[in-house]
Amino acid sequence: MANAVNWFEIPAANFERAVKFYSDIFQIEMPTNEMNGTMMGFFPGDGMKGEVSGAVCTGELYQPSENGTVVYLNGGDDLGNVLNRVEGAGGKTVVPKTKITDEIGYFAMFVDSEGNRVALHSMG
Repeated sequence: MANAVNWFEIPAANFERAVKFYSDIFQIEMPTNEMNGTMMGFFPGDGMKGEVSGAVCTGELYQPSENGTVVYLNGGDDLGNVLNRVEGAGGKTVVPKTKITDEIGYFAMFVDSEGNRVALHSMG
Protein backbone atom coordinates (compact mmCIF):
# COMPACT_ATOMS: atom_id res chain seq x y z
CA MET A 1 0.00 0.00 0.00
CA ALA A 2 1.74 3.17 -1.22
CA ASN A 3 -0.71 5.61 0.41
CA ALA A 4 -3.24 5.25 3.22
CA VAL A 5 -5.58 7.48 1.21
CA ASN A 6 -6.15 7.14 -2.52
CA TRP A 7 -9.25 9.33 -2.97
CA PHE A 8 -11.24 11.85 -0.92
CA GLU A 9 -14.55 13.63 -1.37
CA ILE A 10 -15.46 16.93 0.27
CA PRO A 11 -19.24 17.46 0.61
CA ALA A 12 -20.78 20.64 -0.79
CA ALA A 13 -24.26 22.08 -0.25
CA ASN A 14 -23.70 24.63 -3.04
CA PHE A 15 -21.57 23.00 -5.73
CA GLU A 16 -20.62 26.11 -7.69
CA ARG A 17 -19.67 28.02 -4.52
CA ALA A 18 -17.54 25.13 -3.25
CA VAL A 19 -15.70 24.66 -6.56
CA LYS A 20 -15.04 28.42 -6.70
CA PHE A 21 -13.77 28.37 -3.08
CA TYR A 22 -11.21 25.62 -3.69
CA SER A 23 -10.26 26.97 -7.12
CA ASP A 24 -9.62 30.38 -5.53
CA ILE A 25 -7.60 29.26 -2.51
CA PHE A 26 -5.41 26.83 -4.47
CA GLN A 27 -5.42 28.93 -7.66
CA ILE A 28 -6.31 25.86 -9.75
CA GLU A 29 -8.84 24.88 -12.38
CA MET A 30 -11.25 22.17 -11.21
CA PRO A 31 -12.87 20.26 -14.05
CA THR A 32 -16.44 19.24 -13.22
CA ASN A 33 -18.58 16.29 -14.21
CA GLU A 34 -21.79 14.55 -13.19
CA MET A 35 -21.33 10.89 -12.24
CA ASN A 36 -24.24 8.70 -11.17
CA GLY A 37 -26.29 11.66 -9.95
CA THR A 38 -23.38 13.32 -8.13
CA MET A 39 -21.78 16.57 -9.28
CA MET A 40 -18.01 16.40 -8.85
CA GLY A 41 -15.29 19.08 -9.08
CA PHE A 42 -11.89 17.43 -9.37
CA PHE A 43 -8.62 18.37 -7.67
CA PRO A 44 -5.42 17.80 -9.69
CA GLY A 45 -3.94 14.31 -9.60
CA ASP A 46 -3.89 11.15 -11.65
CA GLY A 47 -4.99 8.08 -9.72
CA MET A 48 -3.85 5.89 -12.59
CA LYS A 49 -0.28 7.03 -11.81
CA GLY A 50 -0.66 6.47 -8.06
CA GLU A 51 -1.26 10.14 -7.29
CA VAL A 52 -3.76 10.86 -4.49
CA SER A 53 -6.59 13.15 -5.50
CA GLY A 54 -10.22 13.86 -4.74
CA ALA A 55 -13.24 15.95 -5.51
CA VAL A 56 -15.79 18.39 -4.17
CA CYS A 57 -19.13 16.56 -4.40
CA THR A 58 -22.81 17.45 -4.28
CA GLY A 59 -25.45 14.76 -4.13
CA GLU A 60 -27.85 12.88 -1.90
CA LEU A 61 -25.08 11.25 0.18
CA TYR A 62 -23.04 14.42 0.80
CA GLN A 63 -23.68 16.60 3.87
CA PRO A 64 -21.05 19.20 4.87
CA SER A 65 -19.93 19.05 8.52
CA GLU A 66 -17.31 20.48 10.87
CA ASN A 67 -17.39 17.16 12.73
CA GLY A 68 -15.91 13.90 11.56
CA THR A 69 -12.97 13.00 9.38
CA VAL A 70 -10.49 15.76 8.58
CA VAL A 71 -8.73 15.77 5.22
CA TYR A 72 -5.23 17.31 5.12
CA LEU A 73 -4.68 18.96 1.75
CA ASN A 74 -1.23 19.72 0.37
CA GLY A 75 -0.37 23.33 1.19
CA GLY A 76 2.53 23.44 -1.26
CA ASP A 77 5.87 24.96 -0.27
CA ASP A 78 4.23 27.25 2.32
CA LEU A 79 0.65 26.59 3.43
CA GLY A 80 0.43 30.23 4.49
CA ASN A 81 -0.04 31.18 0.83
CA VAL A 82 -3.20 29.03 0.59
CA LEU A 83 -4.42 29.89 4.10
CA ASN A 84 -4.16 33.62 3.34
CA ARG A 85 -6.80 33.18 0.63
CA VAL A 86 -9.32 31.21 2.75
CA GLU A 87 -11.25 34.09 4.33
CA GLY A 88 -11.39 36.13 1.11
CA ALA A 89 -12.88 33.09 -0.64
CA GLY A 90 -15.64 32.68 1.96
CA GLY A 91 -14.04 30.37 4.54
CA LYS A 92 -12.80 30.83 8.10
CA THR A 93 -9.40 30.01 9.61
CA VAL A 94 -9.86 27.99 12.82
CA VAL A 95 -6.22 27.00 13.51
CA PRO A 96 -3.54 29.35 12.15
CA LYS A 97 -0.32 28.08 10.59
CA THR A 98 1.24 26.07 13.40
CA LYS A 99 4.61 24.35 13.53
CA ILE A 100 4.46 20.65 14.39
CA THR A 101 8.22 19.88 14.36
CA ASP A 102 11.16 20.67 12.06
CA GLU A 103 10.87 17.17 10.58
CA ILE A 104 7.09 17.16 10.08
CA GLY A 105 6.48 20.80 9.13
CA TYR A 106 3.34 22.89 9.64
CA PHE A 107 -0.43 22.51 9.67
CA ALA A 108 -3.48 24.76 9.75
CA MET A 109 -7.25 24.20 9.76
CA PHE A 110 -10.10 26.10 8.19
CA VAL A 111 -13.82 25.81 7.66
CA ASP A 112 -14.62 25.97 3.95
CA SER A 113 -17.49 27.78 2.23
CA GLU A 114 -19.75 24.79 2.87
CA GLY A 115 -19.05 24.32 6.58
CA ASN A 116 -16.48 21.48 6.34
CA ARG A 117 -13.43 21.49 8.60
CA VAL A 118 -10.38 20.90 6.38
CA ALA A 119 -6.65 21.03 7.15
CA LEU A 120 -3.50 22.00 5.27
CA HIS A 121 0.02 20.62 5.63
CA SER A 122 3.37 21.85 4.31
CA MET A 123 7.02 21.73 5.24
CA GLY A 124 7.30 25.51 5.12
